[in-house]
Amino acid sequence: MATVTSVNPYSGKELESYKTHTKTEISEILEKASDRFLSWRETSFAERKKLLLAAATELKKNTKEYAETITQEIGKPISQSVAEVEKCAWVCEYYAENAEKHLQDEVIKTDAKKSYVSFEPMGVVLAVMPWNYPFWQVFRFAAPALMAGNIAVLKHASNVFGSALNIEKVFKRAGYPGHCFTTLLAGSDAIEEIIENPIIKAVTLTGSVSAGAAVAATAGKNIKKTVLELGGSNSLVVLKDCDMEATLDICVQARFQNTGQSCIAGKRLLIDASIADVFVEKLLVKVRELKSGDPMDEKTYIGTLAREDLAKDLEEQVNVSLKEGAQLRIGGKRQRAYFEPTILTEVSPKMKVFKEETFGPALAVTTFKSIDEAIELSNNSKFGLGVSVFTKNVEAAEKIAYRFEEGAVFINELVKSDPRLPFGGVKDSGYGRELSQHGIREFVNRKTIYINE
Repeated sequence: MATVTSVNPYSGKELESYKTHTKTEISEILEKASDRFLSWRETSFAERKKLLLAAATELKKNTKEYAETITQEIGKPISQSVAEVEKCAWVCEYYAENAEKHLQDEVIKTDAKKSYVSFEPMGVVLAVMPWNYPFWQVFRFAAPALMAGNIAVLKHASNVFGSALNIEKVFKRAGYPGHCFTTLLAGSDAIEEIIENPIIKAVTLTGSVSAGAAVAATAGKNIKKTVLELGGSNSLVVLKDCDMEATLDICVQARFQNTGQSCIAGKRLLIDASIADVFVEKLLVKVRELKSGDPMDEKTYIGTLAREDLAKDLEEQVNVSLKEGAQLRIGGKRQRAYFEPTILTEVSPKMKVFKEETFGPALAVTTFKSIDEAIELSNNSKFGLGVSVFTKNVEAAEKIAYRFEEGAVFINELVKSDPRLPFGGVKDSGYGRELSQHGIREFVNRKTIYINE
């Protein structure tokens, strides 16, 4: 047993200390989760719907309580923490209303009297989740998993144990039977043994490429299903015929919300060379207007990064890129866990801020002279989570969407997750899908039923 202490990245003050679960305690939790599955899978969709709607009500009722913990633990501006909790209520309501339809038997005509595919729960599913959206990442897994009849076990990032326990509290307050959703207070060194436990039937992870590879390797050795949502280095492709003012506002939000700490943030700004100078000057004005400060202030848009080491990593990426020839137009300075909103121009594909994922408020700007060059630059990444294309010629953009090596193409909008649409990536951004009908069917047994007289 170890002790983990959470620290407010803005004030530097200690928040809470947590004792991690021992191996024996983890085994006991998994046993209870397994026992609960036997009764939970027998419940009707109507029963599960009632409970998940109660969870949505609880999230709405105590939004401020949960949001304040998020902000204290990771420095996210409070207005954005509130929005995150509210979005979790939405995904609960979505699956409460749609899960039964998504999982209804699929009748297939064959030479049998009757043949169909049923979608049955797998059992206890482990979620390994990150800190940057400590509620949303979990609920977009838990809502469909529970509605499908599975049991959820969460291993959250160690700096958001308070939020992890709050999520467990949401389900308890909603009236869920014990051990339908359980939090494991454990470090990353415990994950391998947890996955190897035969009670765990599948694993979903949102996190880094290295973490995803390690989890997938362990799950693969044990023949267990995985879904991986990993990093991203999304490009914002700005064509010369864009609506410039609307595009500017979307690009600022795409890069700087959550202080840039998002896998789907627009990290590489690719602009047609003919409008680049004007666009960047207008962009600088808007970025200067972003309010930095106390994350608990509702007017704050840029908080701190979640930890000081993360800010140092970003600082190193920016400084190396400057030495490589990038031009600093704004920002670039760090103070403890705070990093100024930063824009670099004249960025080439060989530079760190282009090649690597930048997890913080730094935007790399590169120009292009043709749409073919823009697509080549956008695809010049080991990641493939999503891309945004800005143009008034929507029809033309839609026709080239297939050429982008991404899990999603958003035209005149930032890449975002929506309960109604599948979410996930290709290449080093992972595999499998979350959300929508596609997400809820990731952790079910697609069983063929064949009947003859």
